[in-house]
Amino acid sequence: MAQIGEERDFGAEDEGGLEQPSAGAIFLHKLAMRYTTIKDSTAPHTAARWIGTAVLFLIYCIRIYLLNGWYIVTYGLGIYILNLGIGFLSPAADPAADDTVLPTAESDEFKPFVRRLPEFKFWHSTTRAIVVAFVLTFFSAVNIPVFWPILVCYFIALFVMTMRRQIQHMIKHRYIPISLGKPKFKGKDDSDAGK
Repeated sequence: MAQIGEERDFGAEDEGGLEQPSAGAIFLHKLAMRYTTIKDSTAPHTAARWIGTAVLFLIYCIRIYLLNGWYIVTYGLGIYILNLGIGFLSPAADPAADDTVLPTAESDEFKPFVRRLPEFKFWHSTTRAIVVAFVLTFFSAVNIPVFWPILVCYFIALFVMTMRRQIQHMIKHRYIPISLGKPKFKGKDDSDAGK
């Protein structure tokens, strides 16, 4: 410890408290930045993104069919995508909790439907889940033997019950999770202006 009046060179031993990142950390950071750039550049291309995800899912399904296994992984993928879909169909603010009602008449103020899970995040999470499930099919440790028709029946029952509850919530609070853009107002007819 330095005594009073004694000079100490603070820059000699440490570099101002900042550690120099390793070559591996620099590489991972550059890779993450490149991934983010590519991901963000796909944002305006909604249809192309979803077509790519559908093709990826089709390739995954063909792989599962040909391998005749990994049904637990597929079941987990289905449950995860169902959960994402519910978030996509739900409003950000629960109408039951804060008594807000979306406009139902033309005289009401226009309030766009704000989703709890935005479309881009829904797409990104779905695509990432399909890629993870696809990678898992290369490891036999996760190929747990199950009677797959039971999983299919259970998934269908879960899907029907969840969607029924979601549709009842939509009807009760009078909202539609499909946004068709801003409302269009009609101006005066040209025939009425001449009278």
